[in-house]
Amino acid sequence: MASSFPNLECRMYEARFPDVDMAVMIQVKSIGEMCAYVSLLEYNNIEDAEKGYVNLSKRRVSEEDIQICEDRYNKSKLVHSIMRHVAETMQLDLEDLYIHVGWPLYRKYGHAFEAFKLVVSDPDSILNSLTREVKETGPDGEEVTKVVPALTDEVKDALVKNIRRRMTPQPLKIRADIEMKCFQFDGVLHIKDAMRKAEAAGNQDCPVKIKLVAPPSYVLITQTLDKEQGISVLTKAIAACTEEIELHKGKLTVKEAPRAVSEREDILLAERMAKLSQANEEVEGDDDSEEEEDTGMGDIDLEKQQQEI
Repeated sequence: MASSFPNLECRMYEARFPDVDMAVMIQVKSIGEMCAYVSLLEYNNIEDAEKGYVNLSKRRVSEEDIQICEDRYNKSKLVHSIMRHVAETMQLDLEDLYIHVGWPLYRKYGHAFEAFKLVVSDPDSILNSLTREVKETGPDGEEVTKVVPALTDEVKDALVKNIRRRMTPQPLKIRADIEMKCFQFDGVLHIKDAMRKAEAAGNQDCPVKIKLVAPPSYVLITQTLDKEQGISVLTKAIAACTEEIELHKGKLTVKEAPRAVSEREDILLAERMAKLSQANEEVEGDDDSEEEEDTGMGDIDLEKQQQEI
């Protein structure tokens, strides 16, 4: 497999050309009066067939067909990027790597992307089944064919490392913003009980935390690999929190429904809470103000709650 000057160009699929009626991803090279000249991105940018051109037709494509094509291409592009990087760093011929690793996985799993997802947690069961045939000269001088692993240990380790680096799922942060008030006597205790009910709605995969931003604003947060599950868990947490606070004639208002938040949104929330904490420290000593007693919010330990983020 090794070569001083490895070939790093190869189509993504075993077939040299797309099937008839198959939607493909293309790049337009030029546009003429009667036609356009394009390259096929999934087929190593090929333009010519044996003696002319690959004939493509432009037709109305349904949204479903577009989605299928884009999904296939994005998965194939990621697989191709991993394969090419391994070939380049290990000085391998890319097409040879596809012949003995990539395309067999496409055949067995429908798409190599699906196989690579399994490699993240169980590389041996996926990769150890791949073999190649090599010819050797036997003791009698005759050529014999032997079946050996498709990958050396070094190449296998490099492939697994790259797959894990590129395909290990990253947890999403799911957040909801609420306002919660309780004007009854010991309102702060009822709010704390409601917060505990919200956190109890979480589970091992989606633990829920509820943080005070500034009375009466709170955020509920969870992290999960499954976006829909995270949204569902926070929705249940809000319901549990609402039920508890309403038992004591309090009120909960959802300001922002559960949704996935970006790293920037998370940073902005942390900055906001830091500023509020600083402001809270500057007015320390005003704990006996009538306004605070009237709201029934109490002095929930803001600094302690921030440290938990």
